[in-house]
Amino acid sequence: MRSVQKHLNELEGLGVRPVAISVDAPEVSRDFIQQAGYSFTFLSDQNTEVIRRYDLVHAGAGENGHDIARPAEFLIDTAGTVRWVNLTQNYMVRARIEPILEAARNLQ
Repeated sequence: MRSVQKHLNELEGLGVRPVAISVDAPEVSRDFIQQAGYSFTFLSDQNTEVIRRYDLVHAGAGENGHDIARPAEFLIDTAGTVRWVNLTQNYMVRARIEPILEAARNLQ
C-alpha cells in the first residue's frame, strides 16, 4: 500500500482510483490510514461480503483465527468490468507497483 501511495499521482494520471477493502472496522482503518499517511480510499467489509464475492477469503489467517482478505489487485473499468487481476494465495505476499502500472498503461 505504501507503493500505491507513493505512485498515487501516476496511477490517477492513468485513470486509476485506488480503493482498499479490509475486514477491519472503519475506526481501525481510520487510525491505520492516519498513522501511515495514506490519502486514497479505504472501505470496510467487516462481514466479508465483497471479499467473499471475489473469492478473496483467507480463512482463519487473522488475529484469533478470524477470516481476512488475501491480497489482491483489480483494475475495474467504469462499467464495472474486471479488466485485470493479480491474486496471491499467501496473505504475506504483496504486489509490487510495477505490474499494476504496466497493466493500467496497457488498458489505455
